[in-house]
Amino acid sequence: MRTNPYKRGFRCLGIAESFVKGRPKSALAGVVMRRDLVIDGVALTEITVGGLDATEGVLSIIRSLGREDINCVMLNGCIISWFNIVDLKAVHERTNLPLICVTYEESPGIEGYIRRYFGDDAERLRLYHSLGPREVVVARTGAKLFVRYYGLSKREVEAVINAFTTHGSVPEPLRVANLIARAYMKRLLLALPPPPTSTINT
Repeated sequence: MRTNPYKRGFRCLGIAESFVKGRPKSALAGVVMRRDLVIDGVALTEITVGGLDATEGVLSIIRSLGREDINCVMLNGCIISWFNIVDLKAVHERTNLPLICVTYEESPGIEGYIRRYFGDDAERLRLYHSLGPREVVVARTGAKLFVRYYGLSKREVEAVINAFTTHGSVPEPLRVANLIARAYMKRLLLALPPPPTSTINT
């Protein structure tokens, strides 16, 4: 790990999205947050709802920040924007940054849903299978999180989660990134005719 997660200067880049089903694009936001919860960087991009460009969207956020002091990337899920799947291993290998993907609920898997909505989409199924199993981490708040990670030990993952989870189950970099993504999504919707019925998903 490039910096001890117990140090004040440890920086985590949290990335989260917001989308509206039926709209072509979703909002992806990245927030750089220090261990003392000071925010010192924000980036935005868009990815395709139901597409296969989530990995490039995450990489675009990282590149656009141009930071050398980010110590860890944290994702608010890796199956986002209507089954747009992030290749976690590729993000880790192409950035050389430790990576944690956080989810919040138990699940038997979604392969059946992928096949229902996308048929035998070989690339989407490959990405899904490449994710591998999740592991449980219990935050200092008592919340149970389900994580996948690269470039760290499980003990280091727990340290990072606990450093940034002040209440509830969502680490602060992800909570703030999600708020920004939702605000940006609302801005995108202003430029489009309103859909018949839709709600912003988080």
